[in-house]
Amino acid sequence: MKTRVTVACSCDNAGRDGEDTVNTLLSRISITPGLRSGEPCIRGLRITVWDILRWLGTGASHSQIISDYPELTEEDILAALQWAAALKDQQAIR
Repeated sequence: MKTRVTVACSCDNAGRDGEDTVNTLLSRISITPGLRSGEPCIRGLRITVWDILRWLGTGASHSQIISDYPELTEEDILAALQWAAALKDQQAIR
């Protein structure tokens, strides 16, 4: 059973198009009990938001991550970053 994740976007400076883009990216993230201990995963894959953030934090470029994990896309990486930004704003709700 997948749990849909709701993340409120505060895109005051981005306008409606920016908010739509963010929400489209965030729709790639889901939480499924039993999949990676219920952590937020990208498109139901066994790759978590935290995996992507960890790789970026160690200096991996987007292209390096996609090369190592070809099932990921640029939009998946951007979704992980948007998820982290929403958490920073304390707007991610499970």
